[in-house]
Amino acid sequence: MQIEYFRLIDRIIALDLAARTIQVEAIVPAESTIFEGHFPGHPLMPGVLLQEAMNQASGWLIIGITKFTCMPFFAAVKEAKFRSFVTPGMALTVNATLEHEGSGYAVTRAEIRARAQDRNQDNQDKLICNAEITFRLVPFPSPHFRENMEKFAATISFPMELAANG
Repeated sequence: MQIEYFRLIDRIIALDLAARTIQVEAIVPAESTIFEGHFPGHPLMPGVLLQEAMNQASGWLIIGITKFTCMPFFAAVKEAKFRSFVTPGMALTVNATLEHEGSGYAVTRAEIRARAQDRNQDNQDKLICNAEITFRLVPFPSPHFRENMEKFAATISFPMELAANG
């Protein structure tokens, strides 16, 4: 996770186009300037960045489903719930499922989970937050933009063979 560059997911763990799901990993950095003000002496990951991590995971799912033919731009969030705090160094798993795609829009349901740090919780993943997210789908604005997205896709282990027909 590179918070300062808004790169909030580290790698794709699983992308299942038939099931319309994605799972990604995001490791919160142990140190970042964002924690200096949020909050001094009690660093917490801002909720807006957790929402963005869900947006990015969902976006990569949509890119995979549309075979790299269009770019999903965040349009709306519905029923977002933030249930627990995220602190520096936590390992997060972001899951998203495509609910609808068509007419230039896509809707996903996404959630972030973290391994419970309490030994009495049987190593269950703890739900941190979840939301329904809407995206506007548009053709890539330029070949250069798509090229940059393809380069970034390689850094997060996006399976480019899925885009071969795109």
